[in-house]
Amino acid sequence: MSKILVTGGAGFIGSTLVDALLANGHAVTVLDNLVSGRRDYINQAADFWELDILDESLTERFLESKFDFVYHLAAQIDVRISVEDPVFDNRINVLGGLNILEASRKSGVKKVIMASTGGAIYGDTDIIPTPETAPTYPLSPYGINKLTLEKHLNYYYQVYGLNYSVLRFSNVYGPRQYKGGEAGVIAIFTEALANNKSCLIYGDGKQTRDYVYVDDVVSALIKAMTVEAQQEINISTANEVDIWEMISMIEKAAQKKLEVKLAPTRAGEQKRSCLSNSRAQEILGWQPQINFTEGIARTYKWVAEQVK
Repeated sequence: MSKILVTGGAGFIGSTLVDALLANGHAVTVLDNLVSGRRDYINQAADFWELDILDESLTERFLESKFDFVYHLAAQIDVRISVEDPVFDNRINVLGGLNILEASRKSGVKKVIMASTGGAIYGDTDIIPTPETAPTYPLSPYGINKLTLEKHLNYYYQVYGLNYSVLRFSNVYGPRQYKGGEAGVIAIFTEALANNKSCLIYGDGKQTRDYVYVDDVVSALIKAMTVEAQQEINISTANEVDIWEMISMIEKAAQKKLEVKLAPTRAGEQKRSCLSNSRAQEILGWQPQINFTEGIARTYKWVAEQVK
């Protein structure tokens, strides 16, 4: 059994990870300020720190707790907010992350596993599916700041010996996403359809994303805990799906039509995003198990149950 801290552990991905870690017999502490996370997502078997990742008491708390592993998932994840207020995004995603790294270094944490973004870090690229070796030219402050913390992680490894792995997620979806402050496009559209509301499509709807189911992401995070891999690893399906295809799949799961309206393209949004997962297969022995049809069906079923 290991002692594990999960930052952002009351969020969509974080709470799903916490449940899996507890089921595997680990002692888990959740750190979350509940700005976007939800108290009712926190597993009662976990300890809970209602704190911000910028809190000055973190190092002292880490020294007292002596964690073996830290999963860093807490972040400002909205690209639009990062464009509107890049200083705010930097404060959370870079300075908050550095506070976690400093506390980890000083308290002897064995390894930090960082949840990063594959969709926003590479920017628009001609290499599809995009490998980790592709140039990184983010189109938003969010992507820039995630990339910055990745570089800090490597620095802490090179200078202080703090072990780490970075998992670059494609677009994660699944149960628990829509009710907090983390709503991605699938969460927004499934909730709208379940509530018989209309939805906006920004742009022409031909923009593509690589959608990976949350349980597959959690599986990759757990595998990363004990693997030696001081590098970046894409966690993805390596399949492109555009907005219209995604809507069609949701409508099929719901057995009804979604009313959509078109709106202008938003600043900082990529046209195409699809990531190679060959490194994850090689290093983690991981590949996605839930196909898009099944994942959408599971997600819509959960959302529909919330609105009854």
